[in-house]
Amino acid sequence: MKVLLTHGYFLYEDEKEQQIMRPYPPLGLLYISAYLKEKGVDSAVFDTTFSRMAALQAHLLSHRPPFVAIYVNLMTKLNVLRIIRFIREHDALRGTRIILGGPEVTYHDAHFLEHGADYIVRGEGEITLWDLVTTVDSGNPFLDQVPGISFINARGEVVRTPDRAKIKDINVLPFPDRAAIDLNLYFQAWKSHHGHSAASINTMRGCPYSCKWCSRAVYGLSYRRRSPKLVVDELVWIQEHYEVDTFWFVDDVFTVSHKWLRQFAEELAAREVKVAYECITRADRMNEEVIELLKQSGCFRVWIGAESGSQRILDAMDRRVTVQQVRTMIQESQAQGIQAGTFIMLGYPGETEADIEETIHHLVVSDPDIYTLTVAYPIAGTPLYQEIEPVMIDPAPWEKRTDRDLDFLRTYSRRYYNFAIRRVHNEVHFHKHRKKRAYLAAANHKLRSVAAKAGMWWERRKATEQPG
Repeated sequence: MKVLLTHGYFLYEDEKEQQIMRPYPPLGLLYISAYLKEKGVDSAVFDTTFSRMAALQAHLLSHRPPFVAIYVNLMTKLNVLRIIRFIREHDALRGTRIILGGPEVTYHDAHFLEHGADYIVRGEGEITLWDLVTTVDSGNPFLDQVPGISFINARGEVVRTPDRAKIKDINVLPFPDRAAIDLNLYFQAWKSHHGHSAASINTMRGCPYSCKWCSRAVYGLSYRRRSPKLVVDELVWIQEHYEVDTFWFVDDVFTVSHKWLRQFAEELAAREVKVAYECITRADRMNEEVIELLKQSGCFRVWIGAESGSQRILDAMDRRVTVQQVRTMIQESQAQGIQAGTFIMLGYPGETEADIEETIHHLVVSDPDIYTLTVAYPIAGTPLYQEIEPVMIDPAPWEKRTDRDLDFLRTYSRRYYNFAIRRVHNEVHFHKHRKKRAYLAAANHKLRSVAAKAGMWWERRKATEQPG
């Protein structure tokens, strides 16, 4: 084995995800595995999702791979640093070179290099990783000629080579190397908790929109799409090799191109391929025809980005969509028999309690089938991060925290937003249960909503009473 690919996410460590139990395989690593094998580079994937750190460590000591390439995101950063320390502390792994890639490394490359990584792959990983591995393996000392990497030179300086041009035609990429891992572990987890299995697939790379809180560290502000025929080919291949009930399209904006969606639906129909899937999109890229095409092609749930029910906050986020557009598309999707989900983010800079109340009103009126609630946090490299950096509160040294742990001087305290999440959740469910005439459950949620609102008031009062 020349290259061992891994990612450092351990489901057993994530209590919240164990409750949700909707794991998906590391699709990015599987793309890289397929590309390396196509290029003749001997590689393997150690999928950590259902494994444990001790098992990964034992695997490293047993196989002693010349290269370990680790995908790093916000959730896995701390575990990746543990993996790096383990490799560096064991003489048996002295010759192993550590390569990091993924969304977390681009804006933290110097930190990762200082903490033991040999090389950082910035942006898309397939070509750059192959170029880097073959260059190092051949003994070529001119690493500065490999685009898209960061490393420390002999003088102790961090070198960042020019960014590598993105793959223009992503149709040339092989299908993800799903055979490299045990997908049945994922299917079994889904089956046991939800009664059906699910597989992930992507049709595009990048997003042409400019929401201020969204990271573009890997694909940038781009939009490149695979052909509808190739996507259907992959769906058919998965169905032929696995028993899969549903699919999850990981694209940022699945309906960004109405022409592509129409061709996709036509391709499925012409080949009599039946799929059930869910996807994410934007309200401004939907209309009655799009909803009909989603329905025809097998979409059973569409996630429509909202983030807030306050137009003022949406504009501050540079969402370029209106609350009414989101509301209308949620309701029209449901009218066509498609479940509608949405995302809500509280605590965005400048948000007031009035904005939160508008968000509650929006959720009550639009009445999505499902929604998620999070508190906004800054991710390095995003416009939001740059805006709040002067008022950022850094709770711990870089190597002991993630960007999710970062906080900043918000309109209200962090405890206020904990109460606000409870308030939103219970007020929305009060209206849902009252609509169903489940009055006892409605009363229960109303009491909790009132209690949460009292907590918000108390936190707001404490803030006004503090000196200075």
